[in-house]
Amino acid sequence: MTAPQTIDSHTHILTEEAMRLLAKQSPKVAPVLKGRGTPQATFEIDGRVVQDPMPSEIWDVDLRLRDMDANDVDVQVLSPTVFTFFYGQEAALALACAAIQNEEIAAVVKRKPDRFIGLGSVPLQAPEQAADELRRSMTKLGLRGAMIGTNVNGRNLDDPMLAPFWTAAEELGAFLFIHAHGGDFGERLGSYYMKNFVGLPLDTTIAAACLVFGGVLERHPRLKICLSHGGGFVPYQAGRFQHAYDVRPEAKVNLPNGPSASIGRLYYDTILHSKSALEFLVSEAGADRVLLGSDYPFDMGNLDCVARVRAASIDPASRDLILGGYANSVLGEPARNSHA
Repeated sequence: MTAPQTIDSHTHILTEEAMRLLAKQSPKVAPVLKGRGTPQATFEIDGRVVQDPMPSEIWDVDLRLRDMDANDVDVQVLSPTVFTFFYGQEAALALACAAIQNEEIAAVVKRKPDRFIGLGSVPLQAPEQAADELRRSMTKLGLRGAMIGTNVNGRNLDDPMLAPFWTAAEELGAFLFIHAHGGDFGERLGSYYMKNFVGLPLDTTIAAACLVFGGVLERHPRLKICLSHGGGFVPYQAGRFQHAYDVRPEAKVNLPNGPSASIGRLYYDTILHSKSALEFLVSEAGADRVLLGSDYPFDMGNLDCVARVRAASIDPASRDLILGGYANSVLGEPARNSHA
């Protein structure tokens, strides 16, 4: 019997051509690689180190394909990096940067359509333009949606300004992958790399709570939203979300029907670094809400994501669907008038 196709829904890419074109736009968004191709390579934007180390696999597609084959990944969903969201830049520059990355991701997909699916970037600080770029990237470039951040310059995802973007995403059937990119947690997470392994799951949890309790998912029930890194603390604290709604008036302000239906609309990737945690996620959220993910090519990811799902105590039918069947369904087909 033929093994089902495996689809890694959480990966990142930034091609050399994208970096070159970004550098042409403005020094403020120019990527700077130091120690290129070495284990000590660093990645800077506007004079600040944003990734240390920066793996060559982020731009080298041949290395990417090698790793995919070694880890039984048939297809990767290519997404931009969180460093190149550029929400803090002026809207016109951020839009130009998003367009560059989207066109480059589409070009990689076009070269290897059997191995790659694309998600784009949008300038969320300008929601109307973000909606337009999402529409263009899906209908003209063949991308399936976008990777977006957990906040927009400190504004939560239930901010009313984002309404045009949510409306467009729902109408387009876009797949939205929400990736933590940090919040203002002060100095308490400054040690031990906690800014990543505590801060990012916390940021994801805040984003999800705002989508739920802000009524975004209730107003837009057909949104397809996947939370990175196993959903942060959401699956583990879903009961607390419900309890807060039951006992506190503040939780009811935007959510007349309670949080359970909205929580049930969320998807999660498998990046939990723990067999028992993954099994809990599947049992709590339902196998049909869990998608394979690796966070390739970064060191905090699970490059052996397929092996980890296969090792979990999940019934075989659900396991195979988590490995690729659900992602294939949720991502859908390219928009009708996309290029070949």
